Amino acid sequence: MSAESPSDKRIRVILADDHELVLEGLRGLLQNEPDLHVVATVTNGERLMEAVRRLQPDLVVMDLQMPYMSGLTCLEEIRREQLPVKVLILTAFGDGEAIQLAWEREADGFALKTDPPRQTVAAIRNIAHGHVVFPRGALRGGGREPQPNPLTTLSERESEFLALVAEGLTNAQIADRLSVTEHTVKFHLQNIFQKLGVTNRTEAARLYHQYRYKL
Repeated sequence: MSAESPSDKRIRVILADDHELVLEGLRGLLQNEPDLHVVATVTNGERLMEAVRRLQPDLVVMDLQMPYMSGLTCLEEIRREQLPVKVLILTAFGDGEAIQLAWEREADGFALKTDPPRQTVAAIRNIAHGHVVFPRGALRGGGREPQPNPLTTLSERESEFLALVAEGLTNAQIADRLSVTEHTVKFHLQNIFQKLGVTNRTEAARLYHQYRYKL
């Protein structure tokens, strides 16, 4: 595993693939992008999990087939541990089953190694900014189309209010925590509910817990 020092402003990325040639190609592609920073490259699933836990990147680009732990197994582990990292599956296998499995395991995106390089870079940026990127029309046979993360519609302040709602705090407790009036809390919650398309605190909290690790 190779690693670089982290950057505070750029999107911090870990690359995982069992082919060194692919890793070097991806690193070379991304190193010329001023907003992207490769903090580590790994060649198997176990090292990927170690790197994600230690380096806490913003995004992981990984293959499906890797030694010791497959990409899908790593994805399941990342979600089980609730590690706050976005995941792009980059693979040579674009069959419907692979795409569906990645979607069901809450990957943030799915791309093919045969895609144009600029398309892969765009997918990384879109995912980093909260969007879900899957091949158009790929999820069929009962699969639902992926939707953008609804939490990205909220302002930073609204996200702060929603997080406290999701903790189960009352309006009075939120007001006390944030040093505002209850009227201000109600105002923000009304706007939050409208943006999220929900009608109550329970629905808003459910969306928060569902999408917060995809921000």
